[in-house]
Amino acid sequence: MEKVTTKRLALYSGRTHPELATEVASHLGVKLGDVNLVEFANGEVRPRYTESIRGSDVFIMQTHFGVNGRSVNDSIMEQLIMCDAAHRASAKRITAVCPFYGYARQDRKAEGREPITARLIADLFRAAGVKRMISIDLHSGQIQGFFDGPVDHLTATPVLERYIREQAPQQPVIVSPDAGRIRVAQRMAQHLGDRDAGLAFVYKRRPKGMTNTAEAMEVIGDVEGRLCVLTDDMIDTGGTIISAAEILLERGATEVWAMATHGVLSGPAIDRLKNGPIERVILTNTLPLPAEKRIPQIEVLSVAEIIAEALSAVFDDTSVSDIFDGENLS
Repeated sequence: MEKVTTKRLALYSGRTHPELATEVASHLGVKLGDVNLVEFANGEVRPRYTESIRGSDVFIMQTHFGVNGRSVNDSIMEQLIMCDAAHRASAKRITAVCPFYGYARQDRKAEGREPITARLIADLFRAAGVKRMISIDLHSGQIQGFFDGPVDHLTATPVLERYIREQAPQQPVIVSPDAGRIRVAQRMAQHLGDRDAGLAFVYKRRPKGMTNTAEAMEVIGDVEGRLCVLTDDMIDTGGTIISAAEILLERGATEVWAMATHGVLSGPAIDRLKNGPIERVILTNTLPLPAEKRIPQIEVLSVAEIIAEALSAVFDDTSVSDIFDGENLS
């Protein structure tokens, strides 16, 4: 007896950012699945897949972010429960798609008696039956090693570079807001070599024991008379990026743009960006942007096509790194 098996891709989304998942599904040419998620009066959630996923390659998408009265912890827990439900429904392989990986900044012990929560999150997904993980522009590459299984680390750099090519004049300077991101800025400047892009970085200091606080001290590189494009993985409270922009303008920059994959935009971020010296803030849609945070300076680019290409490659068992010419691995 001969039996031909057919592979099936199933894509599901939590409630944090279903718009991005719908856009990814459109690029893939599939329908976003119905997870029939119920929230009980005490806040507990229960998903129940409305169709059989036995033997399916299941992708469960959730960006880790607090929205609509729910916290980042609610977002993570919801995705974990969806993964567990898929595991118990006999899915062949479960891939957790986390465009923004929660607790990524807690990837090491900066001081004594602190957790390494990024590792804990990875362990929780493994316990929920996840075999593979996909994320975009992790805060540090070492997080890939926290998960006991394959991790596909995507990058939004091609989308951001395309924007610079279309919108920026010749000879912009790509600026890293700190020494830790200089490799990423250097790679972007190299890719924009046909535009004679320069490279600089801002030396900053973080006061010990203080969170979300950084002081820009000096600029390393020639920025006088140039458009400066600050590039980072995320903008949270906006303090670092505003401080960097101010010192760039003091050193003779004509204009400053800020680019980041993840627009966390916590606390005073919107007021700082609205009243600060940055002309344009270019973000991607890894995180939802509520209407009250849509100020004129902010432009949002889509990473849905990049995610769709990665999901397609995973489903077809082809190379994900080839999508980025191998430059997504750090």
